[in-house]
Amino acid sequence: MPLELILRIHFMQNWFNLSDPAAEGKRDPEMHQTKKGKDWHCGMKAHVGTDKRGIVHSLTTTDANMHDSTQMAQLLHSDEREVFGDQAYWNEFHRQDALARGIRYRINRRSLPRPLSPYQRWINRRRSAVRARVEHVLHVVKRLWGFAKARYRGLANNMARLYTAFALANLYLLRRRLLSPQGTCAW
Repeated sequence: MPLELILRIHFMQNWFNLSDPAAEGKRDPEMHQTKKGKDWHCGMKAHVGTDKRGIVHSLTTTDANMHDSTQMAQLLHSDEREVFGDQAYWNEFHRQDALARGIRYRINRRSLPRPLSPYQRWINRRRSAVRARVEHVLHVVKRLWGFAKARYRGLANNMARLYTAFALANLYLLRRRLLSPQGTCAW
């Protein structure tokens, strides 16, 4: 019986290209800009799929102006029973497809074109409480290891670094399980 998996889809918005646009006369052609609130950001996004423990099982990257819901198919594998995500990933077509496959679609609802009812806000809050557990891997990569900015030009180079960072973050989050009670390696 497969373990019931909860997919957390998240993106990291504030990743910037460190190359100096003024020195080279242009920005990285693979990095694009987008507006979040009143602020403009140039860079990339990382879309991360995790299980219910917060262990990363899939990762994709896009430039900053790509909509988040376009990456849903790359983050799913075939064992999901529930899919959780923030409201940026809400898509009615994806919801209908998930229902047809027997997957519970737990993506937060958007408040457009009309405001959410108090019941819908309560549901979104409950879903966000489940998703909060998987924020730990993002904390490890962005805060503990300092990967808040992209280091290289191009998506491929940064994605290679992200694969390494998230693989090491998985090991970091599972470090207590990997060690025996005596403090030696369990292998």
